[in-house]
Parts: sequence; structure tokens; C-alpha cells
Amino acid sequence: MPQVLDAGHILVADSVRTPDGHLVDCPAAPLLVGELRRLRVPTSVGRLDKDASGLVSLTAMLSGEPVPLGLGVGVLAREPARARLAGAVLERWTAAARHRTVLLAGPRSFCAGVDRAIEIVERALAQREGVVYVRKQIVHNTHVVRDLEQRGAVFVDELDEVPDGATVVFSAHGVSPAVREQAAAKGLRVIDATCPLVSKVHAQARRQAAKGDTLVLIGHAGHEEVEGTLGEVPDATILVENVADVARLPIDRDTPVSYLTQTTLALDETAEVIDSLRDTFPKLREPDSEDICYATTNRQNALSAVADEADLVLVVGSTNSSNSVRLVELAHRRGKPAHLIDDVGDIRVEWLADAGVIGLTAGASAPPALVQDVVRALDGLGGVTVEERVTVREDVHFGLPAAVRR
Repeated sequence: MPQVLDAGHILVADSVRTPDGHLVDCPAAPLLVGELRRLRVPTSVGRLDKDASGLVSLTAMLSGEPVPLGLGVGVLAREPARARLAGAVLERWTAAARHRTVLLAGPRSFCAGVDRAIEIVERALAQREGVVYVRKQIVHNTHVVRDLEQRGAVFVDELDEVPDGATVVFSAHGVSPAVREQAAAKGLRVIDATCPLVSKVHAQARRQAAKGDTLVLIGHAGHEEVEGTLGEVPDATILVENVADVARLPIDRDTPVSYLTQTTLALDETAEVIDSLRDTFPKLREPDSEDICYATTNRQNALSAVADEADLVLVVGSTNSSNSVRLVELAHRRGKPAHLIDDVGDIRVEWLADAGVIGLTAGASAPPALVQDVVRALDGLGGVTVEERVTVREDVHFGLPAAVRR
């Protein structure tokens, strides 16, 4: 059904019905919606009737017949001022219309730890009576959090916001022992969604500290995973973010030192910090296996495999997603323009001006459907040829905790 257009609103067509009754799909609509909403213009999405009487109708790529294959964008406005604005937006996007190649990096999107954490919350909501609280974002993605909120999950920053005796899920990023103690004191029913690979780093911290080592944690200050790891043995752990921090460490060269890393760091930058630690501390002890997780490693390697051929790199992920931000930084280090987008609506027309080949990936906490939304919208802006470049197949699976296994 066509939408009734309020005064002052702009309707972006997700389909257009031509006078002869033919319905034309407009898959590029989210691109126009994103720009209009950035301009703070009230925007609706729906069907546009090309012969709608009494309305100012602006449709590009639909003015003639037949409609060009793969092209379809349209806007409609009631007020002349809005119509002029809509026309300017429409003109910019139609000028960017061209056939493009999309290089899909694989693997991308959800990893096993993220899948597990989301399923834990979904099962808790289905199985438990009363409210299910989640401390922090279960994973760092706004779409995932919004979806779980709509299903009934209540996200809180700290356990002070959770009533005594309630059910609470710890996020995939892990928590410190102090948080666990607070949960016990409040009588909370805890369901732990900590990624097993984060739990491995926590266990390693306890083990090395028990040997008397000073622990150097490589990571980003303020990240929830880092806060949880620092909390395991706070008196014996020092955080460093870069090589310069290593040079400032107040530790004697002959002190037994072990290092740990956040699981979502950039491989190349972390290697530089580790090399600096090796040069500084002759007795440095290293982890039995890499702390940077398989999913972070795989997604960075996959992006590297497509970045050199791309004119532009788009990374789907939220701004607080460490592994997603690292992918953007990796593309920049390879000399490519790259942007982090929460979803297709964040794409800006100026990014596409000279981009005939687009490298596309997603962080480990970004839903796969968001990537398909990007491909579909670009296809509506002139058509796309999609080439998937898979560097490795992932078959990792983590079991669920007993609290939600039934």
C-alpha cells in the first residue's frame, strides 16, 4: 500500500507503481533515506504512485520506459521546499549510479563467540520467568542489542541497576572477579556468556601471576574485555597500548614478565608491541597460543585479500566494536579509503564517486543480513557483480552453559 505523506515529510520509494500498473522495486532506497535523515528531514518509506495527483513527484531513472535494469530510486514531497531538497538528494545519488564490482571478504560477520552469546540471551528470554538483565552490550553491535531489547532483554551498565535475586547475563567480553563477587552478594542468577577465548586469557593471567610474573596486557584502555582481564590480578598487571607505552614501563629488565593481549587487536600493530617487549625483557614469557582470536585473525586476513583491488572499503560494524574498527584501520594502512558503517544508511554518496570496485566485510559482531542489505542497495544503484574471496572456512562452535542448555 502507498503511504499517506504528511506535510513536511519526504517519501522515499521502496517501490514505484507506474501508470500502467507495473511495480518497480527500488532497492537503493536506504541510501537516500540515510542522507535525508542525516539532514534531519522527516522521512518515510513506502510505495510511490508515479501518477499521484496533487503531489510534487520526483522520480529519477523511472521517467521513461523501460526502466533501466538494476536502477530504481524515487522520492516524493508535498511541499515545494521539501521537493527541491528531495530533488537535490535524488540528483546526487542518480549521478553516482553505475555498475560496480563488490568484493566480499570471507570470513566476515558473526563468529562462534558472538553466535553463542546471542543464543544465550535468546534462550534465557524463552526459558526464564521475569526480566532478563544483560550487563553491558551482549556484543558490540547496535542492531543486535536493539533486537534483543525488542524481545524483552534489559541492558544495564552496572549490577547496581539489577534487582536482587534477578537473572543477569554477563556479556561476551567477560567480567572481573569483583563483578562476580557483587553478583553473588546480590543473589543474582548469573548466566555467563563470556567468550571461551576471553576466558582462556583470564585463566592465563591467573596462572602466570601465580608463578610470580608481572603481567603486561596489550589492549585498549576502557574496553570491557580489557577491564575484565585487568581485574583478574590488578596488582600484578600493567596495560600497554603501543610501543611507546612499553618504553615507559616501570619494570626492571630482569623481572620475569608475561604478556597477554586483548582478543580483538590488529595483528600487525600487536606484533610490533610484542617485538618491543622481547627486546626490553630478556625473561619474557609468551602465551602457549595466540591470544588474538581466530575470528579477528581470519577477518583481517580476508580483508587483506581484497583490499588491494578495491577503490573503497566498507566495514559493517558499530563504532564500539574493536575488531570492526581494526578492519578499517587495516584498510587505511594499506592505502585505501575505508569507512565503518552501522548499516547501509550510513553510506555517503561522495564515497562512491570514484569507486568502481568496493571491498566489503563485517566485524565479528555484525549480523550477516546487514552485509546483504549493502549489496542489495548498491545493486539498485546501477547493478553489481559480486565476487566472494574466502581465505579460510570457519567451523568453530562453542557449547552453551548449563543454565540455558535444556
